[in-house]
Amino acid sequence: MEILLKVRKTLDHHARETTRALRGHLWDLRRTPADRPIFIVGCSRAGTTLVYKTFSESREIGSLQRETHDYWSALHPPEERGWQSHALDRALASETDRVAVTRYFHAQTGRNRWVDKNNQNGLCIPYLDALFPDATFVFVKRDPGDNLNSLIEGWMRPDEFATWSAHLPMPVAVDGQYRQWCFFLAEGWRALAQASLEEVCAFQYRALNESVLDAREGIPRARWVELAYESILQDPVQAFRAAFEACGLVFDAAIERHCGEVLGRPYNAFSPIGANKWRDGPHRKRIERMLPTLADLAGRLGYAHAP
Repeated sequence: MEILLKVRKTLDHHARETTRALRGHLWDLRRTPADRPIFIVGCSRAGTTLVYKTFSESREIGSLQRETHDYWSALHPPEERGWQSHALDRALASETDRVAVTRYFHAQTGRNRWVDKNNQNGLCIPYLDALFPDATFVFVKRDPGDNLNSLIEGWMRPDEFATWSAHLPMPVAVDGQYRQWCFFLAEGWRALAQASLEEVCAFQYRALNESVLDAREGIPRARWVELAYESILQDPVQAFRAAFEACGLVFDAAIERHCGEVLGRPYNAFSPIGANKWRDGPHRKRIERMLPTLADLAGRLGYAHAP
């Protein structure tokens, strides 16, 4: 029985690869442009995976059902820019990139409209907008306290969140013990390579969210959707209904059922889903030290004050 299962898995794998190859060849003949792709952007540990997985339930769009940071980094490796940042600006967008990305997602999903998400996309909105001028950006935001709490927890899991950072050009000793940089690089990260863990997480929270907010100024309102993580906790059906409709997607009965149950099936969560978890957690003192430094950003994000 075990041998039969292995054979079945091997055959399924080759069938999928053959299908993708055929889609790619068909795309080469037709060269159909991407149609209003959707990019989920936001700070790591803000709830972007939950939003991405929910959008992936739509039958109207394609999804790889996984993060794509390896693919995008291969297009423009950060080492070619001196490991300064994962950010990509508008000037790096090219017709070659547009063709490659469109072909890739079509071959992988069989669709011309698709949804994508990875940790670094929030630093690359000008680039993505230049590639796909009809793209919609769904910005997922989360209050500083809970987001910092989850970032701190994530840094304690380098095998999951630092798989890309083995070849950084300088040693890392965050908190004196974390020697692999997690999540993403933002401009100025070198100055924090030996900083406390809470300082690094506050730096990443600010860098990513400020990048998104600054980029928002250049995106037409019709192509920009904002989704607060707290609104999902309060009423996931209504929050996702509004987001789907803003993206021109049908919010059908199957999607509604999924959203009604989504808080009971956390995606990559470290603990049960909830708000203000940081207040009763082991990192409260660290977070309280950093919240005043983020109060201005919290206001820009629509939070009256740092919780």
